[in-house]
Formats: sequence, structure tokens, C-alpha cells
Amino acid sequence: MGIWGKEESEEVEFWTVEEFNQFIVAIEDKPHSSLAFRILFWGGLRLGEMLALTLKDFNFDDNTININKSYQRIDQKDIITTPKTPKAVRVVSMPKTVMEEAQNLIACTYGVGKEDRVFTFSKSFLHHDMKRGCKATGVKKIKVHALRHSAISLLIEKGFSVVDIGNRVGHDSSEITFRYAHMFPNKQQEMRGMLE
Repeated sequence: MGIWGKEESEEVEFWTVEEFNQFIVAIEDKPHSSLAFRILFWGGLRLGEMLALTLKDFNFDDNTININKSYQRIDQKDIITTPKTPKAVRVVSMPKTVMEEAQNLIACTYGVGKEDRVFTFSKSFLHHDMKRGCKATGVKKIKVHALRHSAISLLIEKGFSVVDIGNRVGHDSSEITFRYAHMFPNKQQEMRGMLE
């Protein structure tokens, strides 16, 4: 597992693909949790964006997910809002295996309509499953939000541009994405050149 230092010297944790694959095995007994973690890791979605997903947001022909809203639980009420920033409205391509898992799970879930949320559990439910999976596999515990950081670090490692990564994860500016570059010194110079 890697750790980044932010500008405020706060450490940000993330998993490698190997660590994620080790962790997810322990969660496969809960198909909705397994799918949620896969979407967060491979898509780089914010937790509220993932929890707001409805059936109509999944395009199984193109293997994409439409991000256009966010979920919050306020005063014991489910609230759907616009995403965090205008750039957060986006279409995210996903691995075919994740989309096949989503299609199979939705097909087996009784009574899910086009406008219904696919993931009806709480943030604390996912936090609990994160702890459970880490304990069962020995993978170091990270926060659920750190799956987003994991997705970004993977894209940086694979050599994608700051602009492309920022567009994929819905960052408001390239500066936000650039903050992640110091984790990969060999990419930092390349990314800095792209921003100048």
C-alpha cells in the first residue's frame, strides 16, 4: 500500500491493484458490496456518486456509467443532489467484467426500476464491509474514499494525462489532479510539462 503526503502533510492512503484484488475476495459473499467496491476502485467515483446510481445510469452496451447526481443521508432522509462540481457530471467507462457483474446483479434483484437506486445501503455499511474484508485478508485498512485515490494513482502509474484523469474522476481543475503526481516521481516531470 502506498501513502501520499498532501500539501498540508496529511497522509493519503491507497491500494495497488494487487491489494484490491486480495481484499475483494473476502467481500464476494455480499454481491452488492463487491460490486460497489469494484465501481469505486475501477471508476474512481466519489462514494455519494456511487450510492446515487440508478439502473438508467448503467449503459451495458457501451460499458459506461453516467454520473449526474450524488446521494446524502441528512436528518434520516435520503437526499439526491447535483454532483459536487459541474465537472463531476461525466460518463465513466468501466471494465467489461465490472459491467457484467452489475448487469447480472441487477437482473437478480427483485423490483429494481429504472429510477431506483441500485445501492440502497448506507455509507457505514460499506465502512463495515471494508473493515471486515481487511481483517479477513490482512490487507491494510484504508478509508472507503481512498479507493478513489487508488483509482487516480493507478491511472497516473499507467501514464494517462492529468487532463484525462481529471475528466474521468470529475476534478474541477488539473491542479487538483496534479497534487497526486508526487507519488510517482518519474511521472511528475511529465505531468508538470503538460500543465505549463
